Amino acid sequence: MANSESPLIVAFGEMLIDFVPDTAGVSLAESTGFLKAPGGAPANVACAITKLGGKSAFVGKVGDDEFGHMLINILKKNGVNAEGVCVDTHARTALAFVTLRKDGEREFMFYRNPSADMLLKDSELNMPLIKQAKIFHYGSISLISEPCRSAHMAAMKAAKDAGIMLSYDPNVRLPLWPSADAAREGIKSIWNQADFIKVSDDEVHFLTQGDAEKEDVVLSLWHDNLKLLVITDGEKGCRYYTKKFKGKVTGFSVKAIDTTGAGDAFVGSFLLSMAKDMSIFEDETKLKEALSFSNACGAICTTQKGAIPALPTQSAALELISKSKSK
Repeated sequence: MANSESPLIVAFGEMLIDFVPDTAGVSLAESTGFLKAPGGAPANVACAITKLGGKSAFVGKVGDDEFGHMLINILKKNGVNAEGVCVDTHARTALAFVTLRKDGEREFMFYRNPSADMLLKDSELNMPLIKQAKIFHYGSISLISEPCRSAHMAAMKAAKDAGIMLSYDPNVRLPLWPSADAAREGIKSIWNQADFIKVSDDEVHFLTQGDAEKEDVVLSLWHDNLKLLVITDGEKGCRYYTKKFKGKVTGFSVKAIDTTGAGDAFVGSFLLSMAKDMSIFEDETKLKEALSFSNACGAICTTQKGAIPALPTQSAALELISKSKSK
C-alpha cells in the first residue's frame, strides 16, 4: 500500500479511542450506545497519508491494554510504520467521549489521568526513525504535561537539526489544558519553530482573540521562519499565506455527518503533496491545486462517522473534484 519511493512523513503525538454516540444530536447522558473509533489527530494524519498512497510513521505511546494493542494494529493495518510506538505497562490508553451535535460538530470529554500518551519520555523516542523523515508533523496536546512535553521538544529539535521540515497543527482541545491562557501560551511557545502551520478559523479567533476573517488578525500569527500558513474555513475552503503570495481556495459542498478527522484528512493530504514536491511554496498554481485536493479530502471525511474509517482514497478525492467542476 505504501509507496516505497514516497518520502517518509513522521507524525508525533497522541493516539486514543474516541467513543462516538450512535445517534447524532444527543448529549452524552442521553446517548444509549457508543461506537468505538480510533482517533488522535497525529495518528489520523499518519493514516490519511498512507490511505492516499504515501509513506508515514507514527511516534507516540499507548497503554498495555486491549485498546492500546488495538490501536497499534490499526496503524499497521493502515500501512503506517509503528516502530516508534511505545507501550506503557502502568498507564491506560487515553479515551475521549465525543458528542455529535445535529450539525456534525463535536464536544469532547476526556479520560486521561494520566494516560499513556502523556508519559512518553525523551529516552523512549525512536530517533533513527524520526531522522529519516522528510517532514515531522505534530500538534499541541503533547505539550500539555511532562514528561511528554520534553519528549516533544527533543523530537522537534532532532528533526530541525537534521534539516527536516516541521509541520504544526495545534488542534486546540481546551478541556485538556489547565486554562485558556495556558493553552494559548503553550501553543504559542513553539510557534516560531514551524515551517508550515495549519489552523482553523476558530483557532485563529482563540489564539489572537480577534476576528479570524480579518487579514491583519491572521497575519499576527505569521513569523519569519514560516514557509506557509494555512487557515481552514470549514466547508468554505481555506486561505493561504506565503512570503510571496496569498489567496483562498474554495471548498466542496457535501452532506456532513461527523467533522471528526476532517482537518487531519486535509493536513495528511497536504503533507503528502508537500513531501513529493517542495516547490509548492514557490509555485502558486501548484499550491492551489494541492490545497484544493486537501479541501476535497477534508470534505469526504465529514460524510462518514469516525476519523480513520472515513479517510478518503486518492480516487474518491479526484472524483469529488471532477464532479464539482462539471456542475
